[in-house]
Amino acid sequence: MQQVNSDTPNDPAPSRWSYRFQRLMLTPLFRKVLRVGIPFCLTFAIAAGYLSDRDRQDSIRLAVADFRHQIETRPEFMINLLAIEGASPSIEEDIREIFPFDLPASSFDLDLESVREMIVGLPAVADADVRVRQGGVLVAEVSEREPVVVWRSHDGLALVDIEGVVTDELDARSERFDLPAIAGAGGNQDVPGAIAILEAAAPIKANVLGLVRIGERRWDLVLKEGQRILLPEENPVRALERVIVLSQVQDMLERDIVVVDMRLSDRPTLRMNERAVEDWWRVTKLTVGAQQQ
Repeated sequence: MQQVNSDTPNDPAPSRWSYRFQRLMLTPLFRKVLRVGIPFCLTFAIAAGYLSDRDRQDSIRLAVADFRHQIETRPEFMINLLAIEGASPSIEEDIREIFPFDLPASSFDLDLESVREMIVGLPAVADADVRVRQGGVLVAEVSEREPVVVWRSHDGLALVDIEGVVTDELDARSERFDLPAIAGAGGNQDVPGAIAILEAAAPIKANVLGLVRIGERRWDLVLKEGQRILLPEENPVRALERVIVLSQVQDMLERDIVVVDMRLSDRPTLRMNERAVEDWWRVTKLTVGAQQQ
């Protein structure tokens, strides 16, 4: 019988390296590295080598910038007009003067929030809403501050809203006779209090000139005949109502009184003018002389 040699090439058993490779191919991680990792590394190396050239980098940069510019400057993205709604002519002029962009401009170049903050930063503007309307129109809807008093200070005349914000300046009081007047340092810090006092003074409104802030803590009500009602720091409306009741009952404000001091609510004080005091003393002397006789 012929002996078979196991080392012959016809041996069906795999070689040691073939066996190890087949076992390695059965590993999921190796298959993923072979299928994904190696192609990725080769592609990255080729791209890095290609893009390492400075001229190629500049050409790609220019191409991307040109493509972006073509998109941003398309007609549907262009802002051609600024429309301002709800603003007076003077405020509209101020907004157009400070608007930082030249139109037409791409909507990609506009920061709507910064435009809104710029408009709200104007003293006379309470709030604003900025949006882009179809047709390339940038719309700014403005809510203006409503002045409620005319404030006279060392800097001149100014319009002030209910929050004490100066909305505009005046050249003369006659420009806004429809608004009540306040004066004194810090007068704009208590506008709601001033309005409450002026509303309480409605029965004597025809004689009221305005309010003066004293020491930045309390108010004096000034009347047309030069009379003053000195109001306390606390509960000034209640003190004024007492004065008005006394005036209605006894015609107190129709007499020769210069000052009605209500700073001490428990002890109101009246101050007469000089002529009234002289008359009072004269009458007193005559009365005393007649009694002595």
